[in-house]
This record gives sequence, structure tokens and C-alpha cells, in this order.
Amino acid sequence: MHLPESLYHKNIAEDDSRSTSVINRCNIPPWIIGSEDFQADPRPIEIDGVRDTDGRLFHMLDSIPDAVERSRLFDDYVCAKFGLAELAEQKDGKTPASYSYVHFLRAWGADSNGHAGAILKAWVESRFGILATYHNGRLADNAEARTQFTFDRMRGAARTIGILMQLDLLYTFCQDELRRRFPEACWKTLYRGTHDPEEYIVRSRHSPQSSHQTLIQLNNLSSFTSDREVAWEFGSKAWEVQIPLSKIVFFSGLLPKYLSGESEYLVLGGYYRVKTLLY
Repeated sequence: MHLPESLYHKNIAEDDSRSTSVINRCNIPPWIIGSEDFQADPRPIEIDGVRDTDGRLFHMLDSIPDAVERSRLFDDYVCAKFGLAELAEQKDGKTPASYSYVHFLRAWGADSNGHAGAILKAWVESRFGILATYHNGRLADNAEARTQFTFDRMRGAARTIGILMQLDLLYTFCQDELRRRFPEACWKTLYRGTHDPEEYIVRSRHSPQSSHQTLIQLNNLSSFTSDREVAWEFGSKAWEVQIPLSKIVFFSGLLPKYLSGESEYLVLGGYYRVKTLLY
């Protein structure tokens, strides 16, 4: 049975396809985080309770000068807190990473519209209040896509325990690392290649700054790269975007033990001014 549109997003008006919830679990309202104004004037985002609950972890990380050692400590802490090694032994002997946030990041890289993509998008909805707009189809007007999104979320949630809390820790760790590595920066120039117009919504093709800039609405979680040439490998069109550091969820090099390659960044969605690149 397909889920009716009214049960998916009651607060989305069909005429403007707004994609923010009325609530979230962080210090800034969702309609601000997802706005074009936030891109122009970003500020730090904190998920409620993470630093209070896991303050010991972040205090220890502050005392370690080496990024690789910080990464190792972070992963060890998450594995211990959520009993991932024990879970692996009880099930099929796979590594703890098979049941952790690492699995979902890897699976996202293989298919952002699978069960891992659904979990990550659902986490963004829950914590930041930015609603998913695409998962194997446009969610606002595709009942089959909405049903698939719900089923994928359930399948993904059944794979491990505490995955949303694991992702809370990952985001907070990522933000601290970005501040350490780019202490004077508020934005990071990133690139995205695209060939599927259904995955985003064009809001305006005009900008007072540049005739090449377009206002778009991205899905609530999207992949970018820091390598301009790599962007062209993923689509017939490529964008250059000034991404607020506070909207970066993950980047290649954050967890060198597990994930690297393609200079990938995972970025919270919403409205962005993008510059279309000329090949």
C-alpha cells in the first residue's frame, strides 16, 4: 500500500514545495538552516545534548594534536558506547564497522537511494528539520517513492542500534575537525556534478551577482567534492558552491582508517546559490 501524500509531509505546500519541518533537535530553526540567507551568513549548529552527554569524548579529543589519533579515538569510543564489537560477535562475526555509522557512509557512496541513504536522510529530518525531497523519485508527488523511502528507513534501522545517535556524534566530531583545520573559515568551496534534474528544484535562474548563478533547492543530504575535475565525472553539468562549514556532515579524510577517495563531502540540503561551471 502506498503512503498518502498527506501522511508524508502535512506542512509542505504544493505550490512552493517547502522542505523544512516545524521542529528539529538543534539550536537553529530548520527554516533558517535550509535558507539561502544561511548560506550567505552561516553560524555554528549544535545538535541538542550531544556535547553534554559525551563531553568526556570531546574533552579527550581536544588534548590530542594528531588528526589520525583523534579519528581512532572517536571510532573506538563509538564502538564501545554502542557495543558494536559484541553485536558483530552475536550476529555473523563481521567487523564492528558493519553495524556502525561507517557502514551507512560506505553504503551511501554506493547508492544514496538505498537503505543507508534513507537512514541518513531520516537523520537529517530528525535533527535539523530539513525534509528529504528525493529518494528514488520526488517524494512530494510520487507515492511509490514515499513508500520505498519508508521501507528503506525501516530496513536500515533494523541493521544496527543507536544509528541516529552515532550520526549525532559523527556530525559533532566533523564540525570540531573542520574548525581545527580551517580555523578562520566559514565556507568551503565545493563542486557537484549532476545529470538528474529531478534530484533538485530550480528556484531562480537570475542572480544580481552573476548571470551564471542559479538558486536551487537540494535534497536534504547531498554529495559534493572538493575536486573540480571529479565533479564532471558525475554529470553533464557541474556547479561550484560556497558551502557553510556548519552544513558539512562528513568529508573524506575525517576517518582515514575506513573512508577515502574522490574528495567527497556530505552536505546538508536546502537552498543554495550555485555557479554553473563551463567545461
